[in-house]
Amino acid sequence: MGGRHVVFLGGSATHGGPLEEPFPALIEAELGEACVNFGIANASAEAFLLDPVVARACREALVTVVEVMGAANLSNRLYTVHPRRNDRFLRASGALRAIYPDVDFAEICFTRHLLMALHEADVERFDVVREELRIAWAARMRALLERVGPRVVLLWPRGEGEGPLGADPVLVTEAMVEALRPMVGAVVEVPAPGSDAGHRDVAAALADPIRACLAEEGLRASA
Repeated sequence: MGGRHVVFLGGSATHGGPLEEPFPALIEAELGEACVNFGIANASAEAFLLDPVVARACREALVTVVEVMGAANLSNRLYTVHPRRNDRFLRASGALRAIYPDVDFAEICFTRHLLMALHEADVERFDVVREELRIAWAARMRALLERVGPRVVLLWPRGEGEGPLGADPVLVTEAMVEALRPMVGAVVEVPAPGSDAGHRDVAAALADPIRACLAEEGLRASA
C-alpha cells in the first residue's frame, strides 16, 4: 500500500466468500488502480474502528468504499460481540438480563440466534432491543466514516427477506442510510451480490462513482 490504492471496507458482500474475483478485484481490473479488500465475513463497523492498519490505509487511499453493514453484529449497551468475528455473541449485559429475565443466554452463540430468541420471547420488549441496535449502528457508522476520511463511497447492498429481522443489512432502514449521505461522496444502492454475476453488477455500479472521486482528488492534487 505504498502507492496509489483504493480501499474497500465491509462485511460478507465485500469479502466475497469463495469467489475468486469479488467486486473489489473486478474494479481493480476495470480502473487500473490497486484495490485493497479488507472485507470480513459477517463484519460490522466495529471490526474496523480500532484497527490502525485499516485507518492508515484509508487515510492514504484515493477513495474508500464502505459497505453498509447490519446493526446486529456490534457491541451495544445490551450485549457484547467478538471484536473480530462480529457475528459471535459473547455476553448479555445486566440491562438485557433485566429486560429478558425469562431468556437463557447460556446456549446462544450467534447474534442472529440471539435476536430471534428475544423476538420470540416478547415482541414488545424486542422494540427496546431494535432501537438500541439502531442507535449503536448510527454512532459506529459515523465514527467509522469520520475515521476513514472524506473520500468515501457508501455501498448499500440490499437483500431480500421477511420476518422480525427483515432483509439484510439487518435492521438498517433507508432513513438511517440517508442520514449518512452528507458524510460521503456518493451512496450506491445495489441488490446484495450472491453470485459472480451479482459481483459484476456491483462493480459496474461502483465504477463511475469511484472515477468521480478519483477525478476530484486529481483536481485537488493539481491545484
